[in-house]
Amino acid sequence: MTTVAKAKSKSAEIRSRLTHPIIDSDGHTAEFEPAVFDYLREVAGPKAVERVKTFPAGPFTYRWHRLSWDQRRDERVTRPHWWVHPTRNTLDRATSTLPKLLHERLDEMGLDFTVIYPSMGLFGIHVGDDELRPALCRAFNKLNSDIYREYSDRMTPVAIIPMHSPREAIEELDYAVGKLGMKAVVMASFVRRPIPAVERSAPEMSRYAYWLDVLAMDSDYDYDPVWAKCVELKVCPSFHSPTAGIGFRNSISNFVFNHIGHFAASADAICKSIFLGGVTRRFPELRFSFQEGGVAWAATLYADLIGHWEKHSPDVLYRCDPAELDHKLLSELFLKYGDTYGELKQQPEAERSGLLWGTPEKREDLDEWARCGIKKREDIRDLFVPKFYFGCEGDDRLTALAFDRKKLPFGSRLNALYSSDLGHFDLPDMRDAAAEAYELVEHELITDDDFRDFVFANPVHFFTALNREFFKGTRVEGDANRLIASEH
Repeated sequence: MTTVAKAKSKSAEIRSRLTHPIIDSDGHTAEFEPAVFDYLREVAGPKAVERVKTFPAGPFTYRWHRLSWDQRRDERVTRPHWWVHPTRNTLDRATSTLPKLLHERLDEMGLDFTVIYPSMGLFGIHVGDDELRPALCRAFNKLNSDIYREYSDRMTPVAIIPMHSPREAIEELDYAVGKLGMKAVVMASFVRRPIPAVERSAPEMSRYAYWLDVLAMDSDYDYDPVWAKCVELKVCPSFHSPTAGIGFRNSISNFVFNHIGHFAASADAICKSIFLGGVTRRFPELRFSFQEGGVAWAATLYADLIGHWEKHSPDVLYRCDPAELDHKLLSELFLKYGDTYGELKQQPEAERSGLLWGTPEKREDLDEWARCGIKKREDIRDLFVPKFYFGCEGDDRLTALAFDRKKLPFGSRLNALYSSDLGHFDLPDMRDAAAEAYELVEHELITDDDFRDFVFANPVHFFTALNREFFKGTRVEGDANRLIASEH
């Protein structure tokens, strides 16, 4: 007897009317912990399992819950996620853990294909322990490769790639993609690193005084070998790093305060780093996706990059160059109009601040666009718009910004990817997956053609950018091939 209800869902009805598939670029699994631990024991031994269970910031310690309010205030312990996975619908809770059940139910969700991201694995990718982190990533990748292989016609899991060093990243890329055959990857968006001066003078404070390495700019390492390895293995990087608990998202009492915008914050940082660090210039074949942060931040970043070029590019810096100041005219104007300041209007130059009067700068330090080789406004468009893809959940009305040529510079459109977030609280009923996304059309926020790009064309372009065979053997292979053929 099947577990699944037979009544046709609204999502299934919508999908039956469409002439194209729906590809979900970001579903989630709720990992089955005993299986994770079984694979971790195989990779790193039983002690590694015990370390995970007692890891201070891990999902098993409930540290915040064990502290009093006074202790939370004293240590400023961030309010963590709670009740992430829907439970009232027991069928959905099981579906997020059991690939066979998910495979059976995809039609009622209106989905033809889904790319599966981890839940616990997003914690594992940022573990600060140099022995435990690679072992966890390896265990998750072996597990997911095994349990999803049978269902590869409708779903594929991402390999999780730690980024604490290029060597670590390359080793796991070679293993997960090269050996296991996984064809999608998610990378850490940033790495917490100790501040060297603090580590030398007060090593016990290093866990509080850290900086965030966003990999492509000002890093301790050159990550170009990682991007080159991605090209070699034909995988385009995606990023999906939590930032709740960092910076302003550090409430000790309110998860919602910490959660809103936290994926967008990490996406903005790594995207800006990749662009200004020149990665899209040096690796033109690569594409990058940023999951679960929407596209509003990307529209802002795109417009701001162009705005900053117009006001802060090498050709216009003379407007603010202190050497351009006419000191004789300035003195005359202060003498004539500075009565309010009395004798202070003849302020000596020694009292002038760098903020208001200009800091001493070397001209070679001022072209902050050199690494990405920007020479004109159009270069920003060409190195940003086709290179980046942005995961947007079905209920995000601001997804419409991606398709609004009137608002975006150069009449551009940004590459929005439909990302259901199935398995998490954002989608309380999995049967609503496609229906929730299609509301953008029903509410006249986007057109049917826009919707086709959102759920089909853009995912195909991203996943096949390096790997023309990405959808080979899947339910959407024929549609993907016809789309690519029609565009060439």
